Amino acid sequence: MWPPGWRQEAWGRLAGPWDLIIIGGGITGAGLFREAARNGLRTLLLESRDFASGTSSRSSKLVHGGLRYLRSAQLRLTAISVHEREHLLREARGLVNPLGFFFPSYRDDPLPGWIFGLGLAVYDLLALKWGHRHYDPAGLLERVPFLRAEGLRGGYRYFDAWTDDARLVLRLIRTAVAEGCLALNYAPVVDLLRDRAGRVRGVALQDAADPAGRTLEVKGRVVVNAAGPWADTLRRALGLKGRLRLLRGGHLVFPLQRLPLTRAVSFLHPQDGRPVFAVPWEGVVLLGTTDVDQGPLAEPDPAISPAEARYLLQAARHAFPDLDLGPTDVLATYAGIRPVIGHGSRDPSREPREHAIWRECGLLTVTGGKMTTFRIMAHDALRALRRQLPQRPRLDRRQPLFGDAPAVAPELASLDPPFRLRLLGRYGPEAAELWRTAPRQSWEAVPGTPYRWAELYWACAAEGVVHLEDLALRRVRLGLLAPDGGAALLQSARPLLRRALGWDEARWQEELGAYRRLWARAYAAPDFSA
Repeated sequence: MWPPGWRQEAWGRLAGPWDLIIIGGGITGAGLFREAARNGLRTLLLESRDFASGTSSRSSKLVHGGLRYLRSAQLRLTAISVHEREHLLREARGLVNPLGFFFPSYRDDPLPGWIFGLGLAVYDLLALKWGHRHYDPAGLLERVPFLRAEGLRGGYRYFDAWTDDARLVLRLIRTAVAEGCLALNYAPVVDLLRDRAGRVRGVALQDAADPAGRTLEVKGRVVVNAAGPWADTLRRALGLKGRLRLLRGGHLVFPLQRLPLTRAVSFLHPQDGRPVFAVPWEGVVLLGTTDVDQGPLAEPDPAISPAEARYLLQAARHAFPDLDLGPTDVLATYAGIRPVIGHGSRDPSREPREHAIWRECGLLTVTGGKMTTFRIMAHDALRALRRQLPQRPRLDRRQPLFGDAPAVAPELASLDPPFRLRLLGRYGPEAAELWRTAPRQSWEAVPGTPYRWAELYWACAAEGVVHLEDLALRRVRLGLLAPDGGAALLQSARPLLRRALGWDEARWQEELGAYRRLWARAYAAPDFSA
């Protein structure tokens, strides 16, 4: 648990020494942190802002095999991805869940539907699980009644999976912390420490949650750069040239009432033929995604541009014309930055998505890749570090991701099975503690969301919330699910949350104002006419 005051205790443990220091608290760093803990390595994870506050809370929420990568012959990446998807579906039930997709085929599509069907056959063969089937136009419209009927030839159903990306990151980190490792958010690395030979052997970090901005130097056998889009920033501090191409992926969020889908739909954009999808997720529908060059990261919280928003709305109106979707129907937006290895392709979507590992000046950088393959990236990084670690890691892909499944606590046994599965998936062994400690009256549902007030209380009391945005955008996802980022819901729970956080009224108002400004800048719908 990370109760209020936990940072002081954590700061006292920072001196080390450490076998492994990981810079970056997104899915890449979290996966490596978890695998290092499994191997008994003394490991420290440092995140400059909140855990998963970068790309790993702004993904498309899909755990998928990369079906579209088959078009560019990235067969190995697809094979690895589908195997990891199946592993996560088994190991993280309630957090990673199956999701049915429909892909309609139209007369004016640039590719005939049978080619997509052939790709699905390969996709299922790689997963060793036959799950796709073909539907005629009537069968497809019966299952997705709002689809454009004009020119419809039929389509296919196939399966991937969805998750809460930020919760997946947190679950990995918490599992490693329970095994004795240390993770600290709001701890930016301000310098890389080097020995006489110029090799990185530690970091200088700052406590960004401390008004005094205290700093500390920490030594480690190995330092790993898992900073995602900011990986080149660390590399440039060593005098190295940048190697990443930053691509922005924007999404629109629609209320389920306006885009009433029970299954995901993938289709081709009428403007350029790029795959676009609409995914039901946590009571809303996510429409994405774009793929445009980001340029320099001027802000830590990227926002979708008006042009991207218009592009996605055009796709929605084309695929679901009878719904008459417009700018006022957009509940929220978000954008994530993909760090891909730049190969100079004119089309950003054609840049490969494989990960890369570089050893430079004693710093190991692991970057690229995709959320689904985080465990493979962790294994490859540890394999590259074997000679520098005190014991050689055992890298077995058959090992349970979160350890052996614990017996269901007696107090959870009587819960409704779907609700119990959701709690266990999101909180793991801590679900029973949540149930025991949260006030009884807080188990009522948060209106318009899949959450209970108890989950907000628990996040504030035990999950390392430093700022209100940590709660509303990552521990729970009110910022994507509720009007105005859920500010009214947060206000209604103010006494409960203030008590858990230990904040006075002045601190609460300061945090609420800062959250509202952030949401308006990076998550609200932009001016579509700009």
